[in-house]
Amino acid sequence: MSLGLIVGFLLLATFGMPIAFALGAAALGAIALSDIEFSMLPQRMMHSVNSFPLMAIPFFMLAGEPMIKAGIVERLIDLANSIVGRVQGGLAHVTMLAGAGLATVSGAAASDASALSTILVPSLSKIYDKGFATALVAAAANLGPIIPPSAAMIVYAFMAGSTVSVGGMFMAGVIPGIVITIGFMLLASTITHRRGWGATGEPFRLAKVWFELKRSFIIFLMPLIVIGGIIVGAFTATEGSAIAVVYSLLIGLFITRRLKLSDLPGALIRAAITSGMVGALIAFASAVTFLLTVDLLPQKLTVLLQAMTSSPLVFNLLVAVLLFVVGMFMESNAAYIMLVPLLHPIALQYGLDPLHFGFLFVLNLVIGMLTPPVGVVLFVVCGITGVPMRVLVKSVWPFIALMYGVLFLCMFFPPMVTWLPHKLSY
Repeated sequence: MSLGLIVGFLLLATFGMPIAFALGAAALGAIALSDIEFSMLPQRMMHSVNSFPLMAIPFFMLAGEPMIKAGIVERLIDLANSIVGRVQGGLAHVTMLAGAGLATVSGAAASDASALSTILVPSLSKIYDKGFATALVAAAANLGPIIPPSAAMIVYAFMAGSTVSVGGMFMAGVIPGIVITIGFMLLASTITHRRGWGATGEPFRLAKVWFELKRSFIIFLMPLIVIGGIIVGAFTATEGSAIAVVYSLLIGLFITRRLKLSDLPGALIRAAITSGMVGALIAFASAVTFLLTVDLLPQKLTVLLQAMTSSPLVFNLLVAVLLFVVGMFMESNAAYIMLVPLLHPIALQYGLDPLHFGFLFVLNLVIGMLTPPVGVVLFVVCGITGVPMRVLVKSVWPFIALMYGVLFLCMFFPPMVTWLPHKLSY
């Protein structure tokens, strides 16, 4: 049954059927060829989405939109420019710091790519060539799902079950996120120096930095409240996401006063569409996962992999190769929903730390958002800037390579991922 189910899904997806419906149709076909009752399908679907933790996804998505409309990107850029604007490749550094700052608010790469492309690419293109300018923005936006809060980590934790907490996944991304940000900045310095692009920003002045810090304090207070509250157990991730929505509305309406009531319907609709897509994927994938479990596919995969290797490190490398291919051709949410229930239990059989494996899984697929042919961030940046895909891809490869370098560093040195969450008792 498993083979027919997988082949049916791949054929339907190849012919252009949306992933969620391809999963549902494949599950329906598999049930028709088995002795399982058709009533199982709606029951499994309803059970999978009837979950309080899942409400965190639309809330965090909704929280990011008012913050961006409120002008936080401009404030983050001004702060970063006051600190590093005058050094070699200063505007490139500003882009990376703005991306990291925005990641602490939105947690989604696509929305970050949209905001950063609109605001930064015109300025970047005056100093750097179009390919490098858009590559900088794409790389900076890809920090969104790595630095907490992260919608991708919420989906992973939900699909992995009780062995992984959202707070633990958030903390697992802190140190690697900082390392990647610093690595991006060093890489940008190297490229700008090699190509002869000099400093462009204002000279460093402590008074200016202090002024921008005071303007931006209200922005960084949100992740401190929300993530800090989740860490200390003051509220759950779902409750924290609702607090983030209220906080972002207060900032936009009463602090910066750039958010208008007329902006809210569009933000609600976009959050509803994205959440509906994720919900449909989870619902249909739960039926597929159930059928694969009935057919004992996870156990068969475990036996097969353990026959191939008994090394947890080799298993991690095999998963990395699989996710490299999957990330090139499949939307990341679909990959989480389909593969986490299969691979996460096997990782536990190998004795891997669930937070370590979970973060490596997420980082693998986050990198996939920058790799063609189905890199979501690439499409967003190209769509907004009008830069041809081939030009962007040619310039973004060094940043992809650096992210893979950090991925393998995390793989071979687990404390880089696990030290902070374990220090906080996750």
